[in-house]
Order: sequence, then C-alpha cells, then structure tokens
Amino acid sequence: MVIEKKVQLCGPQPNIRKPSDVMKLERMGSFHPSRLSFSRILIRKMIQQKTRISCTRWEMDENGFGDAVYQLNLFGKDLALIAFSNFLETSQRTDRVIASAWDTSFALFYGVPSISDIERLKTQLPFQEAGRYKNTELVLSRANKSVRMFELVAQSLSEGKQPPSELINDIGYLMRTTAVYGNGKFGIDDRKNHSDLSDFSVPFQLEMLTVYLIRGFSLDLVNHVAKARNPKKFVPLDKKIQRYIGIGNATGLGMAPFLVKHPVLLNNWFQVRETALSRMIDLAELSKEKAERLIELTFRVKAFINSWNTDDDRQKKRIDILKAEWVSLINEFNLEKLLKINALKNIFNISKNYSTECQELIVSLFLEVGGDLIDGLDLCLESTKLPMLYPKMRVHELADLIKKNFSWALKIDFSLKENQSRFWYVSEEKLEPRLGNRYEQEGQDLERPLDIARKVYSLHADLGSFHDDMIVAEFLMKHPEHRFIIRRIQTNAWAPYSEIHDNLIDEHCKPIDMLRCKLSFFGASKFDPKSDRWVRVNLFQGAPLKNELNDQKNDDWWMPTLEYS
Repeated sequence: MVIEKKVQLCGPQPNIRKPSDVMKLERMGSFHPSRLSFSRILIRKMIQQKTRISCTRWEMDENGFGDAVYQLNLFGKDLALIAFSNFLETSQRTDRVIASAWDTSFALFYGVPSISDIERLKTQLPFQEAGRYKNTELVLSRANKSVRMFELVAQSLSEGKQPPSELINDIGYLMRTTAVYGNGKFGIDDRKNHSDLSDFSVPFQLEMLTVYLIRGFSLDLVNHVAKARNPKKFVPLDKKIQRYIGIGNATGLGMAPFLVKHPVLLNNWFQVRETALSRMIDLAELSKEKAERLIELTFRVKAFINSWNTDDDRQKKRIDILKAEWVSLINEFNLEKLLKINALKNIFNISKNYSTECQELIVSLFLEVGGDLIDGLDLCLESTKLPMLYPKMRVHELADLIKKNFSWALKIDFSLKENQSRFWYVSEEKLEPRLGNRYEQEGQDLERPLDIARKVYSLHADLGSFHDDMIVAEFLMKHPEHRFIIRRIQTNAWAPYSEIHDNLIDEHCKPIDMLRCKLSFFGASKFDPKSDRWVRVNLFQGAPLKNELNDQKNDDWWMPTLEYS
C-alpha cells in the first residue's frame, strides 16, 4: 500500500529539469530553503498534530547555568530535550569541531527522563563524542552563545527595553550549534528504530526537532538571565522578535562528503524538488488566491534579500546582483499577468535570463504556494534502496551508460595537474573530512573516493581493452579496483540525480557549494560563508514558537524578516 502511494506521488513529471541542468555545483550552491525543506516539514506536521511542548524542569541559577527538560509527544512517541548550560571561559569558546568545551550541550531523549537519567547525562553530555550513552539518547548536540547578541539582549530586557532591531537583524540568533549527531553515533540509538512506518521517515526529522527545541531553550534562557538581573524592570523579549530569532549553525567540510556518500538519498532529494517544481510550472491556471499570495511573498522576499548580509566577497556580489534582479523580476508578479494561462511557466522561462541565485529563489517561491500539489512528496525523500552491482551487464552496455550519463566526466583532462590537485581524506584526530593538496601534502594513500569523475574517466579507458560482450563480473576479475564506480554508474541509470556533475578534486572546486546545497534541504537561510570551506547559517528563523504549534496559519514563516515575522 505504501509502495503504491510512493509510486503515484513520485512518478516522473513531463517537464522535470534534467540532471545535467541542476547537478552542477554553481547551481547547487544557489539553493534556498523551501516548503519541502526538512525543518519546514517538521513544523508543518507538529502544527497538524497541535504538538504541546512543556518545560518540566528548570534548574538554572541567576547566571543561566544549570539544566532543563522539555517534554513533548510527537508521532506517538514521548520525547524530551535535556539541556545543560555551563560556564565557559572565553578562551575555550570556538565553533571548530576540535573544540572540547561548549556553553551548552543537549540530548534528545526517548521517553520521560528520570532524575538518574539527567544526572547520568549531566556527566556525559559535556564530553559529547567522548561520552558514554544509551539507546534512550536519539540525538546529541552542543551550542555556543553568540556572546554579543546574548549579552546585549539580556541587558536590554533587564533594563525594561527591547534590544535594537539592527542587532537582531544582523545576527538573528542567540546560540549556534557546532554539531548535531544522530543515527547511532557514539552509542546513541539508530535512526531506523524510529523511522520505520512513521513520520520520522522523512530525513533528519529527529535532528531538526532537536535544533528547534534548542532554539526555544535559548529564548527561555535569555529571558531568565535578564529577569534575574533586574526583576523589577525586566520585560520579556517581544514575541515578534522571538519568532525572528533562530538558531545559528557553523558548518565545515565535514558535511560536504555526505552528498557523495549517499547517492540514492541525494537522488531522492533532487527528484522530489524537481518533481515539485515541474508540478508548479505545469499549472495552466493559478487561482486568484495563489496569485495574490505570490505577490505578497515577492515583497517579503525583497525585504529578506535586503536583510541578508555577509562579508564574503563572492556571496556579497551574488546578493547585490540578486537585489537588482529581484526589483526587475518583481514586475512580472502582478495580478493581471498571474491570472493568464501558463503564468508560472512564463515567469520561470524569463528567470532563466537571470543569475542562478535568482533562478533558484524563483523555484522556492513557486513551491511556497503549492502545498496542495507537493506536500505529499515528503514521503519520497527517504531512501530504502542501496546502490547495487549488476554483474551480468555487458561491457558495451556499461560503456553506453557512461557515454549517456557521464559525458561530463569524460570531457575532463586528468593529465593536467589542476584537474586533480585536491584529495579528500579523514582527519585521524577528529574523524572529520579534510581537503588536501595532492602536490604539496602527504596522505594521498588515505584518499577518500570522492573523485567520481576521475574514476569514471579511468574506468572508461580500461573498458576499451575488453570485448563488448564480456560481462562486468569477468571485467572485474581483471580490474577489481573499478567495482565501486561501476556500482555507482549502474545506480545512476535508475537514480539519475545521484551524482554531482562536477570534478570534486579540481583546484577550483568550492566545497562551500556542497555545504549550501545540503543546508538548504535542512531549511537553513542567511548563508554567510567564512571561507570556501565553512559557513554560518540560521535555522528556524521565523518559525512559530513552541507554544504556537496549534494554528495552521503559523506555518507561514518562509523568508522571514522582522517586518514579516
């Protein structure tokens, strides 16, 4: 029954964009959050269930140090966020993964935690990776305060006034997570124990829930600290400002290889996104309600773009271009034009003359008004099928697949140093991915298989020495080193969005594009690169507060600004 529904929901669309159009790093690095981002899916379902979140324990001193517990029931499961806040020396505060101390640490707990559970985790959680955990722990996380933001907000509230809107807009969060670990890491429970036949089957729902609860904790904490400083003058943080405050996240290279290591999952994410877009641009007629909603959202987007700041030269130029383009493109969004036949298709075609940043923003805009057509696609985001080797395939069939689907890889000249100057490896110290220079650093013997294009190129060259009718199994007896890439090529035949159409070991490759792509699927916004290898973003900015999950209208939080939150 479930399989039949998935086929119906996720079947091919007539006007879906091709992998060769969308699987390029430049485009992937231009994605924006959308209605089908994991955080949006989570909040929408929490609202549908009218989820109630209760703070059942608050043991914090006047400086905001101590522990707290938030309890809820979601998808029939009792869950709790257990939070610990500690004093941290300024010299120890860093967003780098090699840090060993944090302002706060958290666990998403399965069930109702006892005092002994809290005491156990009070000892273990501050150690994070080095701690010892049980299968009652589903997600681990840690976060640091944005010291300037947290202190200024707390001091303002203690003096009976709201914090300045300029600072709120400039930073947009009180804390930022530096890691969110799930799926069995470090001895916690496996995701599969909670995803089968449940709404948690959508990817990263447990992790997104953890981050959302941390956001609520950060708001409670700043109010608590402010009130403790001056109970008589204290005023709580304005609800509008609270909604606009999200949770920051600092993410580096550790996230990038995920997109290569999980090809079927990548395919499903893209196929869902492109299917949703296709359904929208295939709409012959828009209702007046949808048309008016689009017009309203274009002005919100304009305000959002104007509030998006970064010091990164590359991204700043892209934002400046986007601002100018949006002013021009917004003229297409008037009621008369939107009520004409094929209005969305026309606008989509016009957007092709603009930057990829603008084109992909149009994609997210269209999806925002298409809930009735696309929301069910979240059932198709998960992958239950793994890449498989088909040993009976003939050599000529494999060669044909390469020419058909990997021609982009065959065009790269790997005899040139610049086309293979990088190599990916895993740091022994922290078990985190790193990117090295092949001609300046040691460690090539530890290279991880992210050089997909080079492996395809090498395989294609070796295939030319074998008879067309030989089966793959015989070929692999002579060349077992090609087993990995053959399996990926065969998988790509039925999962066409499973490969990034770029050379990931090229000296000009920008991992930041891979980070932004994945973070957009999470629902992150305000992308602020700090180099081409790490970025700061904001999650759940504009989302309803934990006591506002009882009204469907509160799901309207895409592209928030203080004006529209």
